[in-house]
Amino acid sequence: MDFSAIYNTGYEVIFSAFTGIITAQIIKCIVFVIIKRNIDLRLFTTTGGMPSSHSAGVMGLSTAVGLIKGFNSIEFAIAIGFACIVMYDAAGVRRAAGKQAACLNKIIMDIYKQDLAEAGGKLKELLGHTPMQVFVGATYGVCYAYFVHKLLSSATIG
Repeated sequence: MDFSAIYNTGYEVIFSAFTGIITAQIIKCIVFVIIKRNIDLRLFTTTGGMPSSHSAGVMGLSTAVGLIKGFNSIEFAIAIGFACIVMYDAAGVRRAAGKQAACLNKIIMDIYKQDLAEAGGKLKELLGHTPMQVFVGATYGVCYAYFVHKLLSSATIG
């Protein structure tokens, strides 16, 4: 398949963002296997963990916009503003919600004596990211978008 037709277009931006998210999720599963020595494929579709795929996606999008439109363009300013909001939310609000869920799960387990189903089930605790997970995801997104751009550039020339 010839991907050179998407070079320097909005399709490159979309491709960089979405494939950056997918590959970050794959990396997250690999990191989990290495650290926990256990396979959990549900991680591929969940939030939280190392690296942040949200950060990888929005920084991949922003970097692709910058490479195509210029890092001093209005489009890049909008993209990077969007990225900052998403990454702040991942490390702030969603992380705090995950900590609250952990506290509530402990309280519920104490009250219902290990029967969480009676209380409506366990709340999801892995929602947000640590600042390091966001930083690694963002760095990965930048590098990935640059790699895609260079790969598409060489496909157009060659």
